[in-house]
Amino acid sequence: MNFWDNLKWTEDGLIPAIIQDAHTGRVLMMAWMNRASLEKTLETRKTWFWSRSRKKFWMKGESSGHTQSVRDVAFDCDGDVLLIQVEQVGAACHEGFRSCFFRSLEVAGGTFHQTEGRLETPEAIYGRK
Repeated sequence: MNFWDNLKWTEDGLIPAIIQDAHTGRVLMMAWMNRASLEKTLETRKTWFWSRSRKKFWMKGESSGHTQSVRDVAFDCDGDVLLIQVEQVGAACHEGFRSCFFRSLEVAGGTFHQTEGRLETPEAIYGRK
């Protein structure tokens, strides 16, 4: 069996991809991939995804410059989730944080707190006003 035969795609032809910092192990983000975006990721060694909301193929960092260089691609025992280890340049989160998971829930109280500082504002990254 080859790699592709081991993957289980959703009915929409997508698979979730967890993006992890190759050096620290920190989870940076989660995004969806279709076969074309995974093929492009393997070909270019940069992460490419499928946006379900925009119905668009996109490369991480194409507008921000905050790219991800792929170091390893793994899949779970069921073949329905990818784990991609990367070297991250800049913020992984479009809100300017290193990780999209910059908030943690206080389990007992039901509130949350911010766990890391913002690297850049979205305005500085994307030029929005």
